[in-house]
Amino acid sequence: MFINQSIKKQITTLIIFLGIVQAGFSQSYQGDLYQDLEFNKTYIIYKGEKIDLGPMALFIDGQLSNDEAAKYEFVYNSVNEASKHLTYGTEEAPMVLYIAPWVYWIDDPDDPEIRLPDRVGGSPIGLEINCEWLKFQGLSDNPEHVILASNRGQTMGSKGNFTMFRINGDGISAENITFGNYCNIDLVYPLNPKLNREKRGSAIVQAQLVFSNGDKVVVRNSRFISRLNLGPFWGSERTLFDGCHFEMTDDALNGSAVYLNCTFDFYSSKPFYRTDGTGSVFLNCDITSYTRGNQYFAKANGTIAVIDTRFSAENLEYLGWRDIPALETRYYQSNVNLNGSPVLISKNNPDATVDISKKPLLNAYRFDYNNAVIYNTFNLLRGNDNWDPMGIRPLVEQVEKETGIDYSSIPTQLIIKPTQQKLETGKDSLILETTVNRFGNFEVESEAINWQVSDEFMSFVKLQDNQDGKCLVIPTNNENETKEVIVTASTLSGLESATVLYIAPSLLNPPTFKKHPTISKPKEGKLHLDYDLDMTFEDQSIISWYRCKNANGDEPIEIAVSRFDSPLKTYQLSEGDIGYYIMASIAPKHLRCIPGEVKSVVYKKAISAKEVKVNSKILIPNLENMSGKYQPKILPGFWSLDSYAPEDTKEFNWEADNSQDPWYYGEGINGAAGVKGFVQNTKGARMRYTPVGNGFGDMKISFVALPSKTAGQGFSSARMQYMDIGIKMDTKIVNGYALRLIRTTKYSDAIDFVLMKYENGAASAISQPVSASCYRPNCKISVEIKGNKLMAHAENTEDYFTQHDTSEVVKVVDMEVEITPNSYGGISFQHTGTVRSGATLIKDLKIEWF
Repeated sequence: MFINQSIKKQITTLIIFLGIVQAGFSQSYQGDLYQDLEFNKTYIIYKGEKIDLGPMALFIDGQLSNDEAAKYEFVYNSVNEASKHLTYGTEEAPMVLYIAPWVYWIDDPDDPEIRLPDRVGGSPIGLEINCEWLKFQGLSDNPEHVILASNRGQTMGSKGNFTMFRINGDGISAENITFGNYCNIDLVYPLNPKLNREKRGSAIVQAQLVFSNGDKVVVRNSRFISRLNLGPFWGSERTLFDGCHFEMTDDALNGSAVYLNCTFDFYSSKPFYRTDGTGSVFLNCDITSYTRGNQYFAKANGTIAVIDTRFSAENLEYLGWRDIPALETRYYQSNVNLNGSPVLISKNNPDATVDISKKPLLNAYRFDYNNAVIYNTFNLLRGNDNWDPMGIRPLVEQVEKETGIDYSSIPTQLIIKPTQQKLETGKDSLILETTVNRFGNFEVESEAINWQVSDEFMSFVKLQDNQDGKCLVIPTNNENETKEVIVTASTLSGLESATVLYIAPSLLNPPTFKKHPTISKPKEGKLHLDYDLDMTFEDQSIISWYRCKNANGDEPIEIAVSRFDSPLKTYQLSEGDIGYYIMASIAPKHLRCIPGEVKSVVYKKAISAKEVKVNSKILIPNLENMSGKYQPKILPGFWSLDSYAPEDTKEFNWEADNSQDPWYYGEGINGAAGVKGFVQNTKGARMRYTPVGNGFGDMKISFVALPSKTAGQGFSSARMQYMDIGIKMDTKIVNGYALRLIRTTKYSDAIDFVLMKYENGAASAISQPVSASCYRPNCKISVEIKGNKLMAHAENTEDYFTQHDTSEVVKVVDMEVEITPNSYGGISFQHTGTVRSGATLIKDLKIEWF
């Protein structure tokens, strides 16, 4: 007989010998093991309860050897082997895996083979399980005793975001289990230190736990341990986490779950990427934030409710839902504290937060009964089949009977459709419709809807309540400018939502030309587009400039454009214009019309060298007006913009997309929010400039970089995501030198700077890497060649925190290496990272030839 005997917690070290005499082996734990477990061939006894083993009840003990486990039916020593013998369960009689304390590796950590996605666009999976109503039952009250483990992540043991489990089926549940991906954190197992294992690396990479496609998922007293992309039953429908613990950085949590009595460690600012449908709910939770500065919940949109939840943090300055909450989204909170004091989440965006502490809507989440707080999981999770995982339905129905108040079918979401619509006064109208959902995306009939706009918007729209959850919007804007109007809907219970409408005045015809456009003779090195429009409004015409082959305007290449309703009437000539005919096109427009028919005009002769007045040794491109169109041709004096997948990134299976413009000028996001510059619009965005001339000497490039990432990691992952700044380049053959900024698996808050040599498009390192933490917003970077020296400098004048010793990660980069000089003069930017939250905004670009 094999017996685990109960011991007191105050005993810090104890060895319990567990043996099956007949089998001739013994087993031991060290540490605080205090749950009774007894195994006797055909059954186990756990906490005094006898459990017969059989097709629906398998016993798993990692201490058993293969031979020992093979002696007994329904007994295994690994979750992987047991998963081959599952029988579909039912809600009344689930399939149960009874798991003894141990560390169970779902994926062999010692296997050197790199894990690959099992399907195109998918993730590498450790173990896929297909079973309805399957339960993982840990045989210890302490979930740290039963660990299901893996230690692979993106670029660390896998290509793709490694995921430990994919579990297909309804009714999945787990109790007393730790689901852990120890790619970036150490596995410590006090019961048996021999099972400890060091992390693969310090860089925080995507290391996921569980994909699930099922409904009615319940996890109790369990732990989810990883960092980036935690993935606790991602994809599940109605999901309850009861008394669980989560540790994560960004993009981590299940976005459609109820978290009851749970604890969280937030190691970065956005634990959700987004929430889905009716979103996620926190009930009576404790959240410890290790973030410095601002702590948010999510990167993208979605509903969240936070009730009776306590935050603790040492370095937190602000608590918000998102960095910039969508104007139409509403979030709900009640009784939220930060370090013991009440806090309003997103206080800088107060319209986003609905405090329901004194509203009937609070009953959807919790209510008081007989001096006790009842967390209303029945209302939240019942769906249409009265699912009641916490067993409180009888109590809820009793309270309803006593009070006459509905506690079991209270909706938690109000949605208005459509939103982000533009309406023209005197022409358009719009019917706004509402949808009301109970938690879990179950639509119900709504109570009466109250429609309103604030006083500042009342002169721009008329609202007509149809008394059926719908509202007719009639635009009444008699001013000249289009107005952003927010229409809100609410219910007496406390639900709120909004829609954002852009109300234009009645549009007028585009203005006509009183004087048709002409291009005047160059003056001080500039061309000027002359025209006169028949209007009293400010000119917002859209003007674009082109270089053309001849005076007919053939083979035009766009070189400069209007942006932000500011007509680009003047064009600065440069060396690249010499020999070309310059064309301007204009679409006449003011603020109360759509653009009119485009008129084009070509300057009467090709540009000569004497008409160019700029210093040919210095180029400070006007990024605000520089064209961002796809333009792959390599021509002297031209910017070439395209998307390109370098050969050294091909193993990550992506292709360049030139179906859209690769760059845009505008405002960045996250770390680049509020700043305008040139930003990558597609993965692989490349930008090259080919100067006019045949031979060039020394060069320097300088610019300011604002990566969207703010923690110093620069790029979304370490899958050969980098930005190369090329100097002294033959832009056609792609020969020359470059500074590479690359995210590696070494650090999660620093990148490597490496000097590179390009030969026929292939890049190779010519320096040792320098790891630096300065690649954060407002990083000043320069790359320079003097004679046979290639030098690079990077620093950040903004204050930021880093815990690295400067011997391993520096704050200021100064690099130098000897090179073989060449006569090229081109420059390039090649970005292989993902865009938007992984992009880098470039501004203040300056190129010098000496």
